Amino acid sequence: MDISFALDMTDEERRTRVYRGEIIVLPPTPTSLALVHFARRMIEDAFVPHPPGTAHQHLAVTETVPILARLKPQFIHDPRTRLLLRDLLLDYGCDAHSTYQDVPRLRVAYPATYLKTGIAYAHHPHRDTWYSAPRCQLNWWMPLYDFEADQGMAFHPAYWDRPIANGSSDFNYYRWNAVGRQNAANHIKGDTRVQPHAGEPIEIEPAVRLVVPPGGILLFSADHLHSTVENATARARWSIDFRTVDLGDVLAQRGAPARDAASTGTSLRDFKRSDDFEPMPAEAVALYDDGSSSEGVAVFAPGQGEVAEQQAAKRALSPVATAALADCRPTLPSAAASDGHAKSPAEQLRTDSRVVAED
Repeated sequence: MDISFALDMTDEERRTRVYRGEIIVLPPTPTSLALVHFARRMIEDAFVPHPPGTAHQHLAVTETVPILARLKPQFIHDPRTRLLLRDLLLDYGCDAHSTYQDVPRLRVAYPATYLKTGIAYAHHPHRDTWYSAPRCQLNWWMPLYDFEADQGMAFHPAYWDRPIANGSSDFNYYRWNAVGRQNAANHIKGDTRVQPHAGEPIEIEPAVRLVVPPGGILLFSADHLHSTVENATARARWSIDFRTVDLGDVLAQRGAPARDAASTGTSLRDFKRSDDFEPMPAEAVALYDDGSSSEGVAVFAPGQGEVAEQQAAKRALSPVATAALADCRPTLPSAAASDGHAKSPAEQLRTDSRVVAED
């Protein structure tokens, strides 16, 4: 498995390399830091007066879960979130007309003895392709605060080109939308939702753990086997992750090998075009859909439903909503510097990005 620090790669070259199993580390940019700043403000407001990294030391699990249950959809469905994400993608060279983005997820990994199920789920070793993701899906993972290797995410490179016996044949994306995602906050002491697991012992080591600064990004294929590192520290780790697909690759059915994915349904309806947030074309979805949508819900839409989400997206394009972003865009020093002085994205990457490979 190759790891690269790609600063001058075209989007097409980047996608091709990710489909071959490469993990690409991207440096912070002004737009990624704007999204960091926006998310931090929401999180910190939700947990005031406690710092988000240590709030769990002052709150019972039963107090934290309702906060997360409000905070996560608030962040996901705020019209400004989608605009900030679009700006981020354009800044990294994505084509706004051919790139389709889903909504970013806000994640928290608490110390293992506190909460690791349901709304703060600690992911077991899995591939996103087991969860009905298309082979051409790119995963973008970005920390919101400084974190350690013992709080992050692990990649298991020995399995990149090796099929694994797994339970993905029991997973239907539309059932997941109807039941699994809707009920996440109800799973506190244990998580009984139907999710695909490996059907054979997985050798967790050797594992690769990558540490990047806030606003830096790990870009990898949906077909990579990865997991949440059990948080062995006293602090919570906060991050954002989101996914993109390129329409040309969707139509050409191009992507990673996905040798062992047997799930049904498709997540493609979740993706919206970056330049105007129009839905994935029906002819593209039809290439991946197996007609099983009657088993559940084709598009997950909490609260007032998908119609409300689409209306919010269109409002996000208005001049009023665009102007509302003005107070969310930080200068580089306020979002990036933790040692008292500003660093350029390149300096941050050199000083703060590090690879921790465990044998």
